[in-house]
Amino acid sequence: MQFRITVLGSGTSSGVPTIGCSCAVCHSSDPRDNRLRPSILITVPMPEGDRNIVIDTTPDFRTQVLRAKVTRLDAILYTHSHADHILGLDDVRPFNYHQGGRIPIYTSEKAFSTIRRVFSYVFEQHEGKTAIPQVEVNIIGDAAFDVLGISFQPIPLIHGRETIYGYRFGNVAYLTDHNAIPDSSLPLLQGLDVLFLDALRHRPHPTHTTVADATERALRIGAKQTWFTHMCHDVPHAETQASLPPGVFLAYDGLQIDGLEIEVNRPA
Repeated sequence: MQFRITVLGSGTSSGVPTIGCSCAVCHSSDPRDNRLRPSILITVPMPEGDRNIVIDTTPDFRTQVLRAKVTRLDAILYTHSHADHILGLDDVRPFNYHQGGRIPIYTSEKAFSTIRRVFSYVFEQHEGKTAIPQVEVNIIGDAAFDVLGISFQPIPLIHGRETIYGYRFGNVAYLTDHNAIPDSSLPLLQGLDVLFLDALRHRPHPTHTTVADATERALRIGAKQTWFTHMCHDVPHAETQASLPPGVFLAYDGLQIDGLEIEVNRPA
């Protein structure tokens, strides 16, 4: 079955433009230099209609789903629990209202401990209260798990001192927020058609990857297409893209990649 990926956000934690900044990228007229916080949408056509899976709910989640005209949400996967990846959780409420049910979320135990603390009102007992997100929590580990008949393989990544997850689904891998990929994760990244990689900026950073290091990593992994994401205002789109080798690209908000193949196993 074919599916589509939409980049909801390709920016770093502060977004681009960055508040109070007068740099050229923050004032750029190139729409590709406007970057909301990092997230992707996976849209899979089903006999009953399109089904949508989001990876991370950023602080820009409401704007992102309105812009992408998302009217249904079927699952959320979390990479980790930093603010720029979880703070949009409250905005799943309209999907609850329209769909009349809970939204499954998939998260590691460690990430969920933070999500539960930040959104304590969601997970406390509320008699008859409906104005809160209705979610169904699924705790994941290193093993593959099923969402809507699609197998998602967690990919352990190093993000500073923390181990977080990227995800592989079909021949696509989404690896945001990392400064290193453990050697044990590399076999999980063979034979990719599409790869997303963290490429924060040109200068070194203790918890993220530079554009140069991401380029080297992209060439080593050898996906047919590699797209950089989680970029800050130090990365002008047109200038940086011109410096990249064939098959390596900068993602941008609204980018759609269609015609991707995936196996969907659903009960008859």
